[in-house]
Amino acid sequence: MVQADLMALKLLIPSQVFVDRAGVSRIVAETHEGSFGLLPHRLDCVAAIAPGILCYETAEDGEVYVAVDEGVLIKFGTSVLVSVRRAIGGTDLVKLREAVDREFLTLNEQEQSVRSVMAKLESGLISRLAELHHEW
Repeated sequence: MVQADLMALKLLIPSQVFVDRAGVSRIVAETHEGSFGLLPHRLDCVAAIAPGILCYETAEDGEVYVAVDEGVLIKFGTSVLVSVRRAIGGTDLVKLREAVDREFLTLNEQEQSVRSVMAKLESGLISRLAELHHEW
């Protein structure tokens, strides 16, 4: 594949850059509405990420899986930025899914309330950004 046909992925958690990878041929992420895939020539987009497994593929590494908590994904051109609260890398898909269920989906009432408010704020921000983009 030509380099222009590949994406650059940056996965951020609050304390560090968790993944900074060029040469990504595809990405699959989970939202509250279901999974979706990104290819290099897909239109730019913004999506709220749900706790789950993020998968990306490179020629060198093949498919790579990362368990991620809630966050946001932004695709602009061939760059993809994913910012999540927590992430866990690994090679065993079953163990990563268990980590998502155990660590990311088990929330107390206060965390659920805070996340609900944050989701509303994030979706409102995304809607406003989309409106501004259409006005330009």
